[in-house]
Amino acid sequence: MDMVDRLTVRRDGKDIYDIVLESSFDKLGFEVSKLDVGKRKLCVVTDSNVAPLYLEQVRGQLTAHCQAVHSFVFQAGEARKNLDTVGRLYRHLILNHYDRNDFLVALGGGVVGDLCGFAAATYLRGIEFIQVPTTLLSQVDSSIGGKTGVDFDAYKNMVGAFHMPSLVYTNTETLLTLPEEQYASGMGEIIKHGLIKNRAYYDWIKAHALPICQKETDVCRVMISESDKIKKDVVERDPMENGERALLNFGHTLGHAIEKLTDFQLLHGHCVALGCVGAAYLSARREEISMADVEGIIETFRLFGLPTNLSGFDLDPSSIVAATKNDKKMDSGAIRFILLHAIGEAFVDRSVTDAEIEATLNWLAGGRS
Repeated sequence: MDMVDRLTVRRDGKDIYDIVLESSFDKLGFEVSKLDVGKRKLCVVTDSNVAPLYLEQVRGQLTAHCQAVHSFVFQAGEARKNLDTVGRLYRHLILNHYDRNDFLVALGGGVVGDLCGFAAATYLRGIEFIQVPTTLLSQVDSSIGGKTGVDFDAYKNMVGAFHMPSLVYTNTETLLTLPEEQYASGMGEIIKHGLIKNRAYYDWIKAHALPICQKETDVCRVMISESDKIKKDVVERDPMENGERALLNFGHTLGHAIEKLTDFQLLHGHCVALGCVGAAYLSARREEISMADVEGIIETFRLFGLPTNLSGFDLDPSSIVAATKNDKKMDSGAIRFILLHAIGEAFVDRSVTDAEIEATLNWLAGGRS
């Protein structure tokens, strides 16, 4: 795998924004200054976990390059990713006289990035925002591509908008303060990237499991760079998810349902891992891949401490099937299920039946390891 420290996302032949990989926040101010923010106000949106760690560093980087820097801190957790929190952010922006030329800065993980991006997409019909992702999952997935949104009545990301950031600035050193469970959650999305698009990358992840688990900086930077390339390339070809971008939802049909039914107590990447294992098994049932491939996928997720079966979870398979019906990936009453022709080659299928899903869930619930 080749590591690059800057990727440019393009649309219709035009440069839209850069994804910058650094090992500190030292160049954040310089990168933001390129966005002509000298006369603008910037509001850093973050949560109660991230603010004590990085808010002052980020404010210090930004202050010299803009008119003023404010901050909005909300209680950490998926439960706060809702319209009530967005409403409080709107009021904060109004009281501080933010106009259409000012910027929001999302400092944190996926919850912060999704919520801040949605607020940016809808405040005054749209203002610019910057992603500064601090979790592995947000660095390789949610900060890239312009999908924003919040949960509504426990339905994940049901209210949202496409709104591209103006910059994604990743400081890989933030991984050193990331709890192990959150780090493993990011690996759920990373392994997914290899499964859907790049067999060689999937094999590389397995071969480098130990240094990845030990958060060795050089290896992690290569890994993040490769996942960012995969996500960037897909988003460029299908920015509005009209086709290929749906492949990024591999593992998410079941994953989102499990996430909802566990009341978001299970982290997103852990639910994605369970969904990927289920989708792999369903692919094998349809004779697309072999059960040996499925066992290998199970072992790969287990290398990084991710769950691979539903034993120990009090979840009824029929309830999970019902929950998939409320997912935003429904298409004219049919579930868009992502399956594998082979490892590294995913496809969209609209013919998966409730009976097939329930059989898959029964297999997952059967103590399979």
